[in-house]
Amino acid sequence: MPLVLSGAGTITGINATDGLSSPQSNTVLQVVNATTATPASTSLSTFIDTNLTATITPKFATSKILVLVSQQGLYKTSASASSGVSLKLLRNATVVNYFAQGYGYTNSTIENIAGCASTCYLDSPATTSATTYKTQFANFIAASSVYVQGNGDTSTITLMEIAA
Repeated sequence: MPLVLSGAGTITGINATDGLSSPQSNTVLQVVNATTATPASTSLSTFIDTNLTATITPKFATSKILVLVSQQGLYKTSASASSGVSLKLLRNATVVNYFAQGYGYTNSTIENIAGCASTCYLDSPATTSATTYKTQFANFIAASSVYVQGNGDTSTITLMEIAA
């Protein structure tokens, strides 16, 4: 069966469970992909949403979810030497992975365009309910502004359900 990308960013056509009561171990059951190019900024050390989010409904409670994140357009302004981008990955409201701490920190007041940070995280949500993964960011030390998706760079998140 060919792969088809639907308008919602979900790849269809991968169905390792056709006619089976349980899937073959290590089989990709479904893939969900989402992107955002909406810039976001903060000067606070409190985490806020980056606008990068995707939802998957696992077919089996025993499945693993492989989460691939590429958070683009990270930079700090020149107003503070202490600024840097911190990032974390959440499953619903639970933090599952911190993947950047003070990214772009320079200990100087120069502007720093740090580029991107990424993570690859294998999760075990143990559910067949809709599960949302998202990233949040904060300033390493509350000072001048830090950005994600700066200049409209596109960040991506891909969720892959893997049969266990």
